[in-house]
Amino acid sequence: MSRSSFAVKFKQTVGESPIEYLTRWRMMLAGDRLKNTGDPVSVIALALGYESESAFSHAFKRVMSCSPRQYSRGKNPDSSSSAEGVSPP
Repeated sequence: MSRSSFAVKFKQTVGESPIEYLTRWRMMLAGDRLKNTGDPVSVIALALGYESESAFSHAFKRVMSCSPRQYSRGKNPDSSSSAEGVSPP
């Protein structure tokens, strides 16, 4: 199966592109670590494959609607965001 055929089939089945799904999944993992560990944002960013804390923070804010630090302090403005409450694969 070609990449483009896979992407089309994936989106039809899951409802989002593979990269959107992967990004959301990574942010869910990050959110869990932010809430349940004392790990600094830089360590979480590197563990999830981001080369810089800045790139990670930008992606996190786009997906989760708040900064990683706000999220870790329980100040996430939209606790019902699309990334919340979604079961992992």
